[in-house]
Amino acid sequence: MLNNLNDIALFVAVVKARSFRKAAESLDMPTSTLSRRISHLEKSISIRLLHRTTRQVELTELGRSYFERCQHIIEQAQNAHEELSQAAESPSGLLRLSMVEEYAADYIVPHLAEFRRLHPGIRFEFDINTRRANLVSDSVDIAFRMGQVTDSGLIARKLSTFKMGLYASADYLKQAPKLKTPNDLSAHQCLQLSNIDWTLNKGTQRVVHKFKTPNYSANSMSLLKQCVLQDIGIAMLSDAMMREDLAHGTVIRVLPDWCPNEVPVYALTETRLLPAKTRTFLEFIAQKHHANSLESSNIKLKRTLKRNDGKMGDG
Repeated sequence: MLNNLNDIALFVAVVKARSFRKAAESLDMPTSTLSRRISHLEKSISIRLLHRTTRQVELTELGRSYFERCQHIIEQAQNAHEELSQAAESPSGLLRLSMVEEYAADYIVPHLAEFRRLHPGIRFEFDINTRRANLVSDSVDIAFRMGQVTDSGLIARKLSTFKMGLYASADYLKQAPKLKTPNDLSAHQCLQLSNIDWTLNKGTQRVVHKFKTPNYSANSMSLLKQCVLQDIGIAMLSDAMMREDLAHGTVIRVLPDWCPNEVPVYALTETRLLPAKTRTFLEFIAQKHHANSLESSNIKLKRTLKRNDGKMGDG
């Protein structure tokens, strides 16, 4: 069917040019190839469309009727192609996003104004939840999810990884038992995230803190952060989320030599063939994640250099 449509477009071009040679030149293809394609079209529909002479081509009676019908089809196809090309250059429409609250607050909302300045034709609708993404029934274009993806029916694009840490408020630690090793966590109020045990790594060492009957459990890092700020206990939270509180001294990273497993962030879509609005936003957010990763690496390098300078000064 597709080959026939291509041959029909060639037939229309020949009729408009009134010459195989002129049509072939405009199409940048050999005249012999063009003639062969038109002959193939005539055989496929069992109709002679053109009278060929050495000077010009003329339509047969049935060829004229065929041309009048096909001309409109080709024009509509060309218009559709041009409209889609323009849409790709200036994407527009409603973009529906599903994500967890902390991701929306820290990684989407801060960049929305900039994106809208670049692409004012795109509007947003947000669905804040943590449940398994069903892009079809929920009418969602992109679902952003943290952690490993279990649904193999969706296309998963890894955007970044969140570095995690254990955090508590300074006031909580003042009145809490000692905390020098992961084994000491059993004497503390540990706040569980999404029923996940804490896997802590230090070089080649690995310790798993298992939750038996936690007093506090939630599927939201934002809620657990508020619990930490209210001096309730210790929570595993993303370093990016706690950066400002850490700088202000509101919270302290406990067991800093022990690092929890990093949490991957994925953008889930139903297909790889994405509309312009979806593709444009995904590329934009991916660039922001990359920039954040570079910034975090630079901050870490500066801290390391500062510590080394301090040690050299002490020596």
